Amino acid sequence: MTTNFRSIVLASTSPYRRALLAQLGVDFTAVAPDYDEVIEQNIAPQLLVKHLALHKALSVRGDFPDAVIIGSDQVFVDGRGMIMGKPGSAAAARRQLQAMAGHSHTFYTGLAVVDDRSDMALCDYVTFEVTLRQLTAQQIACYVEREQPLGCAGSFKIEALGIALMEKMSGDDYTSLIGLPLIRLTEMLEQCGIDVLTAAPP
Repeated sequence: MTTNFRSIVLASTSPYRRALLAQLGVDFTAVAPDYDEVIEQNIAPQLLVKHLALHKALSVRGDFPDAVIIGSDQVFVDGRGMIMGKPGSAAAARRQLQAMAGHSHTFYTGLAVVDDRSDMALCDYVTFEVTLRQLTAQQIACYVEREQPLGCAGSFKIEALGIALMEKMSGDDYTSLIGLPLIRLTEMLEQCGIDVLTAAPP
């Protein structure tokens, strides 16, 4: 039997992840994880994102006894199989997009749900593939200037103007591309006794 009287914690201060979790209509607290992520090129991306997501969730567990804690992380793997980080600057974003244009790339999004009450930890990952269309240097420069995607893996915001960069997209859950795979999360929360469809609105 599911119950909805559980404290839910999102171990992330990302506005995109907060907005996605809010779509499920559950009350939650968002906090910054106390974990420094390290990107290792020699680790398979599916293992890396699961590791990062789980440790983000575990990093705040001591502050929220009896809570259900959600952690998530994402890496972007380019067509050459290299893990790409967030650009951090406009110049780096332009370089990333120039290298990506005309090619297919994969996002790996890790998801962890830790139930402190039952001591259960669920961990998984979801992939989503994007193919960027051919883009001119002017188009890329204008996009970066307008959207400033400096803190986004892949140097674009798919939920905004970044959609105009795309030729096609392929995956089971578009929310994983934004940073929090809600289909898989709904299943994990139900395993922890939280049914988002019958939960009272916050």
